[in-house]
Amino acid sequence: MWMIFILNVIALFFSMLLVQIPPSRTTYNNLISACGSGGHWKEALEICKKMTENGVGPDLVTHNIILSAFKRGAQYSKALAYFDLMKETNICPDTITFNIVIHCLVKLGQFGKAVDIFNSMREKGAKCQPDIVTFTCIIHAYSTCGQIENCKVVFDMILAEGLKPNIVAYNALIGAYASNGMHTEALATFNLLKHAGLRPDVVSYTSLLNAYGRSGQPEKAKGVFDMIKQNSLRPNIVSYNALIDAYGSSGLLAEAIGMLHAMEEDGVQADVVSISTLLAACGRCSQIVNIDSVLSAARSRRIKLNTVAYNSAIGSYMSVEEYDKAVSLYRSMREDNIKPDSITFNILISGSCKLKKYAESLQFLDEMMDLNIPFSKEVYSSLIHSYSKQGQLTEAECIFNMMKGTDCSPDVITYTSMIHAYSIAGNWMKAWELFEDMERNNIQPDPILCSSLMEALNTGCQPEKVLQWMEDAGIQPTLNMKRKKSKRKEEEEIPLLFLIRERLWDEITVCHVEMMQTLGLSKSVELLNAHRQKMRNWKGSNPDTGGGYAKPLI
Repeated sequence: MWMIFILNVIALFFSMLLVQIPPSRTTYNNLISACGSGGHWKEALEICKKMTENGVGPDLVTHNIILSAFKRGAQYSKALAYFDLMKETNICPDTITFNIVIHCLVKLGQFGKAVDIFNSMREKGAKCQPDIVTFTCIIHAYSTCGQIENCKVVFDMILAEGLKPNIVAYNALIGAYASNGMHTEALATFNLLKHAGLRPDVVSYTSLLNAYGRSGQPEKAKGVFDMIKQNSLRPNIVSYNALIDAYGSSGLLAEAIGMLHAMEEDGVQADVVSISTLLAACGRCSQIVNIDSVLSAARSRRIKLNTVAYNSAIGSYMSVEEYDKAVSLYRSMREDNIKPDSITFNILISGSCKLKKYAESLQFLDEMMDLNIPFSKEVYSSLIHSYSKQGQLTEAECIFNMMKGTDCSPDVITYTSMIHAYSIAGNWMKAWELFEDMERNNIQPDPILCSSLMEALNTGCQPEKVLQWMEDAGIQPTLNMKRKKSKRKEEEEIPLLFLIRERLWDEITVCHVEMMQTLGLSKSVELLNAHRQKMRNWKGSNPDTGGGYAKPLI
């Protein structure tokens, strides 16, 4: 219908030319706007070129309309390129221009550049001051990159600058909290919205619903969903999908599937997001039959799976160890010309490693490289694990060093994989050097990395280094110094126990055994007693405290 309207407008334009009525700049701008509002950026750009050829130069309004057309057509890179050309003219951008550019930068993940433009607009004496749209775009930017505390800071800036937040700004902040399951903050903002005299819309309710779903409270999510109808609003596809996700994330697969039928009874057709959400839920609940059923339901409804949906299905099959079905589905994905992404290959490579199909994981690596898909941190870690399991330490080191040379810096998971690789190879010195490198890069170790490091040191018969590292790392022991005899209720001193997380306990026990084997019994007792005395003098420790796990661990 919209395309018919555009064709009629273009026909009217050419009729003007036939009768030799020269279009004015306003006529051109209206025609470009008509094309751009429907996302037809190619037609809008073509008319702009015709406008220039006819001697009617574009003005700021024209440029903003073209930029908006690129934005509506999701041509964000083209919008930025056009903006660069615009800056070479004598036409200065205004707040609308910068808002479009910030939006495109956020969509492309260039958050730093978006914030830089925002800050330049707030500088004293700046010609273009940020408006409510600008602030809302920046809230979205911080929300997308997970800096939720900055979302609230920007929202407070709106109030400090004397602007009045609109429903879109409130919804942006609620959505930011919802994406991280911060239901308390989301509810507070929702109530603040109502106190400001604004009426919550379906986006407000859906965001609050999502907040409860992400925090594992499906009953409250359903309560918010019911409130949408009670307030004479109609739930949209996003509302239904959010509730399906709330049920699926909590393992309530029957309720999630029930919502799929309920939405269709209400006249809302399921989309690919509905299917993706259900597939992910099936994987969490280890329901092989239901994975097949959901895929069948997608085919019967002629819902074409996209990359996200395929990733959900492949991941679900991998989670229930249906390796052949996962790989078959991946092949179908390629046959349907749906391009896999880094998440697809992370699922395939890590899934293959978990099922000890290391050779297959490296075949997926070759395919990933052929498609020029950039590696993610998860892919790097999985590859290091795969190479180490096959005894290919050199290749594992090559992958790790390759990662360090990219923008994808190693994290604690990657360091853990590489330390584990050295542990398998029996090279405790390399493992220790890597741990020191991690500390220099200010990466905090977690319990899994601690376990891998201890395993490597134990393999290398380095018990003293383990004990020293425990003290330096701040693993605080709990002293269980007393116990009651069952008959006389007398107390006696018993040996010190390091009561820390179970994952580390086995390694520490092996460490003590290795110590006795390496140093002899008398030397081992001497070292352990000295270490016990240090622990008794630990700041804040209480020798009369009973058992329990030490918190925090590190």
